[in-house]
Formats: sequence, structure tokens, C-alpha cells
Amino acid sequence: MEFKSINPHNNELVGTHTGLTLDETNRKLDDAQTAFLSWRSVSLSDRIKLIKKAGQVLRDNIEEYAKMITLEMGKPISESISEVNKCAWVCDYYGENAPAFLADEIIPTDAHQSFVKHDPIGVVLAIMPWNFPFWQVFRFAAPTLTAGNTGLLKHAPNVFGCAKLIEEVFVTAGYPPQVFQNLTVHHDQTEHIIAHQGIRAITLTGSERAGSAVATIAGKYIKKSLLELGGNNAFIVWEDADIDKAVKTAVAARMLNCGQSCIAAKRFILVADIYDEFVSKYIDAIRLLKSGNPIEESTNVGPLARLDLASQLNTQVTQSVAQGAKLLLGGKQNGCYHEPTVLGDVLPGMAAFDQETFGPLAAMIKARDIDHAFELSENSNYGLGVTVFTKNIKRALENAHRVSDGAYFVNELVKSDPRLPFGGTKQSGYGRELAKDGMLEFVNRKTVYVK
Repeated sequence: MEFKSINPHNNELVGTHTGLTLDETNRKLDDAQTAFLSWRSVSLSDRIKLIKKAGQVLRDNIEEYAKMITLEMGKPISESISEVNKCAWVCDYYGENAPAFLADEIIPTDAHQSFVKHDPIGVVLAIMPWNFPFWQVFRFAAPTLTAGNTGLLKHAPNVFGCAKLIEEVFVTAGYPPQVFQNLTVHHDQTEHIIAHQGIRAITLTGSERAGSAVATIAGKYIKKSLLELGGNNAFIVWEDADIDKAVKTAVAARMLNCGQSCIAAKRFILVADIYDEFVSKYIDAIRLLKSGNPIEESTNVGPLARLDLASQLNTQVTQSVAQGAKLLLGGKQNGCYHEPTVLGDVLPGMAAFDQETFGPLAAMIKARDIDHAFELSENSNYGLGVTVFTKNIKRALENAHRVSDGAYFVNELVKSDPRLPFGGTKQSGYGRELAKDGMLEFVNRKTVYVK
């Protein structure tokens, strides 16, 4: 099978990639298992040197990697550069903190010695999405490889060029052969891969449908799984908020990566007293964004990654308007491009409220008061993160328990940070990436007892 990578901006061919045969896939699986047997014995200090070197390789080649991201999935080049830099950061972070995270955990008991030891578990399969084609991989790979596991990457087919470059990062950094391998395969090989005796865990970032399918297979073969799925984040603005700051943050929270992010703010829940002012200023700010060729540094909004994604978003806009929402700005689609769009008077039951909208669509929702705002926020099958904008920090913290999501940000957009655990609840998945939690997801916390 041959995979083609198409530039969503101009529909030009970026590259072609030959898929692996079943025999070739099997060899890579066997090689990953064999490599683990020696890699787990490499000292932590040596593994740390390598992950730090990987971070330097990323910085040394940032323009090449950023360009590939932009060409393959349409992200503005400035955002692609930021993404590669963030990957280097996560490499540095685990290089600095792995010794503390993996240290024996002493637990006093009646034993002469009792402690928890952190051992690697084996080969970990990563099934990754196209929207942050470098970052999603490195936030898995940096802790997982440094802990002593080997990794296999099954990337989204439209970013196989990025997948190839990511594998080259680890080769250039000096990692032993087969410690990290890219699998150029279609999803029809997924169960075969997971069933391999060397695969001990699977981490997936993607859609709810993909997560459900992979979790089912993982359960069948009794393999651990971590799922980071969709989101429908609420951005709540209280009546005492600094509206100008809230609007500036809200624009970034929705329009970053052309809105193609699981943790993007999608439902803007505004207390009635400030609804009109916020919506008016938000629309004014959106009008200033420049759409165009994402390879140009001045571009703020590029195309969506594929034509079907733009068409799906446009369908959600059309459905919401038919259900009673007001089209306040945008609403048009031209190929992979979709205008930044603002819908007003959005209510539960409308597509823009209930569904994840993966693109530059902002749903404006009016709440009677703060209590009603939290009720609306919780009215979702997803649970990634919530933002609250207010000057009353004490009151915001007192209300943190009312949010069932995996993150609660006050006066800031929800974002991932190597230093903080990241993950969701409900249909947004389970497990945690990043921070100490992300490293311990794929280790054997082994109890050691000495009488």
C-alpha cells in the first residue's frame, strides 16, 4: 500500500510513503522486543544523555521539522516552530527529572526493607494523531523511552512525513537500533500489532471512536491502555472578569491550530451581564486574524488538515443555525479552509453545544449566573478541561470541585505542560501523560520486601 501526504493549502503532493507488509511489520515487532532486552539494562544516566541529545537534535533542525508539520497538516509555520520547541522542552524535562521520578519509593513496614521499584514494562505502542504530529509523539516518547521501554509509532497517515523525521531524531541522537521505530501501516494492522507478545501497553491520542476500538482490542489481549480523546472544553467568563484579557485569551484558546485541538475552548459560557460585551469584542478580535498560506509567517489561520474535516465542521454550523443559533460571523467553507465562525445564542441540544467541533468555530452561550454556568459546563459527555475567567481567585478556587474535568484553569487557556499531569475524564479518556504521572504510566511499580 502507498500512502500520499497532501498539502491541505494547495492540494499538492508532499510525499509518498510505502506501507509495510505484514512480514515487515512482524520483523519490526520482534526487533522492538529484542531491543528492549538490552535497552532496559542501559543505565539511567546513559538514557538521560540520549533524551537530552534528542532535544538538541530537535533544536538543530527546527526549521526542517516545522516546515514538514505545516506542509502536511496546514498549521501556521509560527505554531509549528513552537511545537518543535515544546518537544525539545519535554526532552529536557525528563532528562532533568527522571532520576527523582524513577527512584525507589521507600515504605516503612515491619520488614527489614520494603520499597517500590520502578522497572520498564516492555514495548509500548503509540497510536498518534495528525493535529500536533510532533508534540503528541514526544510527550509519549520522552518519558517512556527514558524509563527503559522501547517504542513503536503508528502515526496518522496524512503525517507520515513527520513520523519518518521523528524516527530520524532518535537515530541521530544516538539511540540503539530498534529502540524507537516508525510503523508505516494502515489501521487494519492494529489488532495484529497489539496481539504481539512483546507489546505490553498502548497509548492512543485520537477520536472517541478510535479510542473505543483500540481499548476493546487492548482489553481482549489484556494489555494496558491510555486514552487521550476528544474534548468540548468550556470557557466560563464571570461578570467581574477583565473582559479585554478574557477575549484575548479566548481567541487563542479557540483559534490555535485553526481550532484543531482536543483542549481548545469550544463552548464560551458567559454570565448574562457581560454576554453582549464579550461577544462584540470577540468578533472584533477574530476579524483581525489573517487567513492564508500557513507557510507564511504572517498567517494566523490556515486550512483544516483535510477536506472532510472542513466539511464536517460546516455541517455542524449549518445544523446549529437550523436549530436556532445565530450566525454572527463567518460560516463559509472553501475547500479545506473554513472561515473563523462565531455562533450566538447556542443552547444544549444544538450541534455546536453537544458535539466536539474540531475547527475555528466558537459557540457563545448565555448563563443566568455562575451556578448556571457550571451546570452548562458539566452538561457534556467530555471532560478534558475548563477555564474560568474572574478577578475573584478565592471564589474560583472554592468552586474547583464543581468541575469534573481533568483540568481547571483560572484566567488562562487550558494547555499541556511537561511539569503538570495531563488527561481527561468521561468520554475524554483515562490515564495521565506528562509530569511524574506520565512516566509512571508505563513502568512496573514492583513491591520489594526483605524480611
